Amino acid sequence: MVVTLWYETHALTEDNERGVATGWLPGALSMQGRQLAREIGPRYQDCDLAAVFVSDLARAVETVNLAFGNRNIPIKRDARLRECNYGTENGMPVAQLAASRHLHLDTPYPGGQSYQQVVTLMREFLRDLITHYDGKTVVVIAHSANKWALDLLVHGKQLADSVDAPFNWQAGWRYEIAGAALE
Repeated sequence: MVVTLWYETHALTEDNERGVATGWLPGALSMQGRQLAREIGPRYQDCDLAAVFVSDLARAVETVNLAFGNRNIPIKRDARLRECNYGTENGMPVAQLAASRHLHLDTPYPGGQSYQQVVTLMREFLRDLITHYDGKTVVVIAHSANKWALDLLVHGKQLADSVDAPFNWQAGWRYEIAGAALE
C-alpha cells in the first residue's frame, strides 16, 4: 500500500510579508502570493492526480482555488491539515515564535496545540489517505508544521530539529506514503 503525495505549503501571505505567525487565524494571500499560487497547478499538469487535499484555513483554501480551481480534480478540505494552533499567541511575531517553538514540542501553546498534536493529526490523515487512495497520486497544500510532521512520519526526521531549523521553501516535496510506516 503506497500513495504518492506531493506536498506544497500555502502561498505567501500578507502576514508572512509582515513577519506575523498566523497560526489558526485565517490569513490572506499577498499579491505576490496569489501569483505564486497560480504557479502550483501547472507543476502537476502531467500528473494523474486523484485528489487535492487542503487545510481548511483561508490562506490554504485561497491557494488551492488559484492553483487548481480551473481543473476537474476533487478538492477536499481537511481540518487535520491546519497549521499548529498557537492559541492565545496566534498572530505573534515570527521571531517570537521561532524562539519558542522548541518549548512546544509536547507542551501545547496556551489555549492551543503542541507540535506533537499536529503529528498525531497528520498520522490520522495519512492512514485515511492510504485506505482510500492506495496506488494513487495526490497533492496536499497545508503549512510548515504539517511538513515537519510528514518529515518525521515518513523520513524519521526529529521534530526538534525541524522546528529549530529555518524553513527552506521549495516548489513541492515528494513523499511515498507506505501504510506500514504509519504504525
